[in-house]
Amino acid sequence: MSQLIEPVARLIESFSRLPGIGPKTAQRLTYHLLRAPDTEARALAAALVSVRDDVVFCERCFDISTGPLCPICADPMRDDARLCIVEEPLDVLALERTRAFKGRYHVLHGAISPVDGIGPERLHIRELLERVAERHGAGEPYEEVVIATNPTLEGEATAMYIAERVGDQVGSVSRIARGIPVGGDLEYADEVTLVRALQGRHRLDGASDRCCTSSTRRCSASSSPRSPWSWA
Repeated sequence: MSQLIEPVARLIESFSRLPGIGPKTAQRLTYHLLRAPDTEARALAAALVSVRDDVVFCERCFDISTGPLCPICADPMRDDARLCIVEEPLDVLALERTRAFKGRYHVLHGAISPVDGIGPERLHIRELLERVAERHGAGEPYEEVVIATNPTLEGEATAMYIAERVGDQVGSVSRIARGIPVGGDLEYADEVTLVRALQGRHRLDGASDRCCTSSTRRCSASSSPRSPWSWA
């Protein structure tokens, strides 16, 4: 049985380490590059090196950036009174595509997960608390902190942890609504999703009837029973 030559085996192994890439996909990617024009392969290599050399994390919000501050933090037209908390930089990209949020962001780079040994100290939660405390101490507290972590056990635990610690220093803490997706059918939705959809309902006459609005002091995450995953 023939053995893979060392450069090919090393590239396959490198691809296999990427999330979502299995051995078969790694092999296909490797052999695609072997057949690709020299310019394409070198352009990919240059892009990989550039990402490592030129991309850093914003000193303020920890989104990806090419300088000390990302474009959003450096934009004087953004709403300084509102802060949206997300798990990953890709979440910022998704929210920005909607053009619905005009405030600032804070990227945690993960979520609290005791099962995986990930506590608050491994995320950018300390820096978040410092940002909130700094504005509160300056007499300009955030009017609203929007927690946009994922609707998972880890995301919920993270939302509860943050809400409990910033609620007294900001105007309000809100949680993004969750429920039935556009085009979805009620009969296929699970009970938790249906409950959240009902809790996040709104009136068609324009008046708000949601369980958590910007005028509430704390979001439902902070008023729910304490999570078994809560961290001291």
